Amino acid sequence: MVELPIAQAESKSKKPDWLRVKLPIGEEYKKVRTLVDQYKLHTICQSGNCPNMGECWGAGTATFMILGNVCTRSCSFCAVKTGKPNEYDEDEPRRVAEAIFLMNVKHAVLTSVNRDELKDRGAAIWHETVKKVKEISPGTTIETLIPDVKANWDALEVMISPGQEVVSHNMETVERLYRMVRPQAKYARSLEQIQRTKAYGKRTKSGIMVGLGETKEDVYKIMDDLVEHGCDVMTIGQYLQPTKMHIEVAEYIHPDLFAHYKEIGLSKGFQIVESSPLVRSSYHAERHL
Repeated sequence: MVELPIAQAESKSKKPDWLRVKLPIGEEYKKVRTLVDQYKLHTICQSGNCPNMGECWGAGTATFMILGNVCTRSCSFCAVKTGKPNEYDEDEPRRVAEAIFLMNVKHAVLTSVNRDELKDRGAAIWHETVKKVKEISPGTTIETLIPDVKANWDALEVMISPGQEVVSHNMETVERLYRMVRPQAKYARSLEQIQRTKAYGKRTKSGIMVGLGETKEDVYKIMDDLVEHGCDVMTIGQYLQPTKMHIEVAEYIHPDLFAHYKEIGLSKGFQIVESSPLVRSSYHAERHL
């Protein structure tokens, strides 16, 4: 196999040109920001330091994060706060649904922090949020990017049953790096969650980051595992270190290798593969229906 170019970690202090993004500007960006603030909502765009926030908010879209902005997990890659969350807000589903209606969103993406301390993993709020969005904006399609339910399959069914069109659960990284990147998660358990979601009749989706020290063979293997477990859509993007407290970037992956991963993924059986440096799980999500 021909070796494809990779920009190595010597350039950590200076990101490659292909990772540059535009600053958030424009009236639509201001409108989304105002609605998010007015309705006291959380977005993964802000909490996760997403590089595409300017583009997405400028297009009038945002990924809403429910169940608060404090996560019970402490993944080494993630910018979301970790700790003991406050009680969840039972009025949040209404506020999220009203904001989506006012934004005239055609395809909404919802995600959440992990709420391992809750017996139902937050499934009741998930269910109510999707239900409210569908009630207020019946023409809006929905993708839910759900957390690991720690094998609480009853909770999973509650989360994915109220009518969303796409259910996503991110693997985040390859199997060999799981303990380092997702120490409180289990590779096989996340695959089973995707498989069960597919068995419920949902369109399934998952995503990984690259640049953490994985090999091409590691990426091919997770592709095979995801296809075997019923995953329809895969996203692949460059890991970017959010703070010095998080795991360092091992390498900046060249766009040519991202293009190669897309070609390989499609050949392995995925219906859609989004693969480029700035791809994130909810990027261009409306295309994944």
